[in-house]
Amino acid sequence: MATHARRHVLPGFKLSLGFTWTYVGLLVLIPLSSLFLKTFSLTWPQFWETVTAPRALAAYRLSFGASFAAALANVVFGLLVAWVLVRYRFPGRSFVESLVDLPFALPTAVAGLTLTTLFSSKGWYGQYLEALGFKVAYSSVGVAVALTFIGLPFVVRTVQPVLEDIDADVEEAAATLGATPTQTFTRVLFPAILPALLSGFTLAFARALGEYGSVVFISGNMPLRTEIVPLLIVTKLEQYDYAGATAIAVVMLVASFLLLLVVNVLQRWSHRRLEARPGA
Repeated sequence: MATHARRHVLPGFKLSLGFTWTYVGLLVLIPLSSLFLKTFSLTWPQFWETVTAPRALAAYRLSFGASFAAALANVVFGLLVAWVLVRYRFPGRSFVESLVDLPFALPTAVAGLTLTTLFSSKGWYGQYLEALGFKVAYSSVGVAVALTFIGLPFVVRTVQPVLEDIDADVEEAAATLGATPTQTFTRVLFPAILPALLSGFTLAFARALGEYGSVVFISGNMPLRTEIVPLLIVTKLEQYDYAGATAIAVVMLVASFLLLLVVNVLQRWSHRRLEARPGA
């Protein structure tokens, strides 16, 4: 039996892999390793006392909680935006497409100032929300709003190509066979877009964890209440507590890596499960 060698565009697996390791090592591995080395200047009791201080624990809770809530909101509403952009043609569609990408290009400090102005007690949104007893600016809700703003494009741009690949005839066929709109979504569409939704959630969550510029203005930066981890790290650097700053950064790095690892495993499992479905 004749065999055919598999051809690749890039010349040589070993050369390509060596370049990959070098590039990733120089940009990611070595800088992050220096973070751990700096932390080793602390003894274990000093490290533990720093990373478990009440102020640090409050900052962890706010950063991870608000990032999770923002990524979850973007999964729901980002899917809706992607659905409208893919399934409908309407005047101004290109304009909406551009607006979705705006958080990518907009400097985060500009976004933070804009959101703070809108949601302050005299802002366009804030004056009505505070009259109803709902405070957004200078609260944890404001942090979640800012993180939702910067995370929206990740979900929309991840889900949109998958929706474009799903032919509208699939929905019509399901309806012809007697499926309700809810059954069509849960049994036909949702399994197909689930891996893309998980990818969008992961990207939005990871982006929110490290966000600083858009949050620093609207949060109010009150220790134990509205202080995020990146701001706490900057505060320690301004106080020349470099070892303390790197210790907290290491905790964020390890926790973020583990969370992203879990989400990626779930994403691979969902993708394999989808491929194993009959007719996939």
